Amino acid sequence: MTDFITSTEIDAAADFIRARTRYRPEVGLILGSGLNSLADTIESPDVIPTGDIPNWPKSTVPGHVGRLVIGQLEERAVLVLQGRTHFYEGYGLDRVTLPIRVMARLGIGALIVTNAAGGLNPAYEPGDLMLIRDHLNFPGMAGNNPLRGPNDDTFGVRFPDMTKPYDAELRALAHRVAADAGFTLHEGVYAYVGGPSFETPAELRFLQLVGGDAVGMSTAPEVVVARHAGLRVLGISTIANPALPDPTPGTVLTHDEVLEMGLRAVPRLIQVVRGVVRG
Repeated sequence: MTDFITSTEIDAAADFIRARTRYRPEVGLILGSGLNSLADTIESPDVIPTGDIPNWPKSTVPGHVGRLVIGQLEERAVLVLQGRTHFYEGYGLDRVTLPIRVMARLGIGALIVTNAAGGLNPAYEPGDLMLIRDHLNFPGMAGNNPLRGPNDDTFGVRFPDMTKPYDAELRALAHRVAADAGFTLHEGVYAYVGGPSFETPAELRFLQLVGGDAVGMSTAPEVVVARHAGLRVLGISTIANPALPDPTPGTVLTHDEVLEMGLRAVPRLIQVVRGVVRG
């Protein structure tokens, strides 16, 4: 049988973090590609390099810093993860999602997960924000589910319900925060693909056909594990580029462009996150 992450490994990581912060975070935030500046808004932080944490997966992707920033945001204790890992980096999904298990062990009750995504919906433009209403977990449906292996009953049941993966009340609050700030948020379905190659035109047409509004290479496994552990989840995609099956001739997408385009949305993303944390 394949080796899977154990409770002992999860607890060792959680104990290491507890011993190095004065805070007891209530909310967890995961920052996607190009969104690291959000961590700069955290007040009086304790900073922990993730490379120091026992059993923690190391990110190898440009734009993912690799540290925890734990401190105050809108008078609430938060834990910000700068630098997630991905399935395509070679880790098993139980290792990719270990940070979510650790957050649950630390007593975090809500997760805000962000990502940079391609816009499948032709109405979306680079710099737009999309609240994730639901997702299409293609690797998960093909058998690469992060809950594969022995179930840890201390987190949740063997067959967790996923009819409402993204919290409707948190989405409604995010919409109100954006409206008060003078801008609107899209809301749609996030299609999770394994990567790291970008999608072919035929794959993009398929994703549109089955209802995807944005496409990316993260988030869904984290959300599955978060819901298994009973965390409330708000997902926000920054639309970094059009992901349309018939691009302008000569168009070539690079990861650097994804990072650059994602920066356009950062001020509005920070407003939304702060407003939601404030409640």
